[in-house]
Order: sequence, then C-alpha cells, then structure tokens
Amino acid sequence: MPDRPEIVCICGSTRFVDEMSAANRELTFAGAIVVAPGVFPRAEDHEVGELITEEQKTALSALHLRKIDLADRVLVVNPGGYVGESTSREIAYAQATGKPVSFTHPLRCTG
Repeated sequence: MPDRPEIVCICGSTRFVDEMSAANRELTFAGAIVVAPGVFPRAEDHEVGELITEEQKTALSALHLRKIDLADRVLVVNPGGYVGESTSREIAYAQATGKPVSFTHPLRCTG
C-alpha cells in the first residue's frame, strides 16, 4: 500500500466545469488527492467585466503544468471527445514527463 493517496490532475476545457466537478468528487470519494483548474471563466463573468487578462491566462497555464508535475496521473475530462488547444498542450506535456493520461470519453477523430 502506498504511503499516500494517488494524486490525479484533472485537465480539460474550462467550459466543462460541471463535468470536472463531478470527476473531482468521484476521485475524491475514491480516495485520491485531486488537483484541477482553479479558475473557470464563464461568459456571464465577461458581461460584468471580469475578463481574465492574457498575463493571467499565461500564469494559469504555467501553474496547471506544475499541477501536472505534482500528479501521479492525468485525467482529461472531454465530453463528446472534445480536446481543445490548451488541453492538447497539457496532454503532450504530461506524456513528455511520463505521466499516464486517461480520458473520460473516447477522443473525437479530427481530420
């Protein structure tokens, strides 16, 4: 038995906040330590002037890579098989650092 719980990093488009929350809950109840995006920009936030600056977006992306570094594995939340540009970069980073990557849904073929 390991001396600590498994650490899982959730990746995916922040548009899937509800699905990420459900995955976080499921993993937590299964005994995992979960690291996930901490900011979920929504269209309604933009209407009240709470835009995320490019500088903040860059910092959040770098921070998420550090979360991947901490993790034992990565779970990509991808309803409908969707994987966007940022998530693709995170997957490539995780694979390059030897982290196992799994998906909640089969990947959609593009091409």
